[in-house]
Amino acid sequence: MNCPICGKRKPARFCPAKGEEICAICCGTEREVTISCPADCNYLLSAHRYEDEHKREIPADSPFVTERLPRDILRTQQQLLSLLAFQIAKFASADKTVTDLDLLAAVTALAATYKTLQSGLLYERVPDIPAQRDLYQALMQFLSEIKRKAAENGNTDALKDVNVFHVAVFIYRMGTLRSNGRPRSRRFIEFLRGQFPQAEEPRKEGPRIIVP
Repeated sequence: MNCPICGKRKPARFCPAKGEEICAICCGTEREVTISCPADCNYLLSAHRYEDEHKREIPADSPFVTERLPRDILRTQQQLLSLLAFQIAKFASADKTVTDLDLLAAVTALAATYKTLQSGLLYERVPDIPAQRDLYQALMQFLSEIKRKAAENGNTDALKDVNVFHVAVFIYRMGTLRSNGRPRSRRFIEFLRGQFPQAEEPRKEGPRIIVP
């Protein structure tokens, strides 16, 4: 029997996504491209360790590449960063079809929307692809709820648009560095899920934002 993917070479590795053996070359070339690899696949983990040995950089044509983020963003916006990251991990845990590319597109759209909000206008950059659009809308709804609760408490400055913009850009850059750009990669998503294991437990509450 030949590899079920290429039909040419002899199968040599068991692929948990396919449920059968495939050849080593197809494993390497189709991994996270046409094959939705489970996060615990040994060959996938080995490939990720290899990728970690090679430094990645933000591409020059990335969105908001010229934006300068506050140096102390991790300290001053730690709570907002954790909240958005938790919401992303929760969404991606419920929908296994969401990829890193979907996440990055949704966060880019979120950043673009909040950049326009800084001028007092609302011009939403809603993604066209369903998974990206659903994640974007989930994050927008979450942030709107925070603003609503803050307004009820008489604090309209509890969540500033510029801070949301900066955090969204920060998440985008972090995701770009942690992902590998493959179409079906969930590497950055798995990183976030590891940071927030409670995101997979529907009955457990996630981190809360403190509204003064």
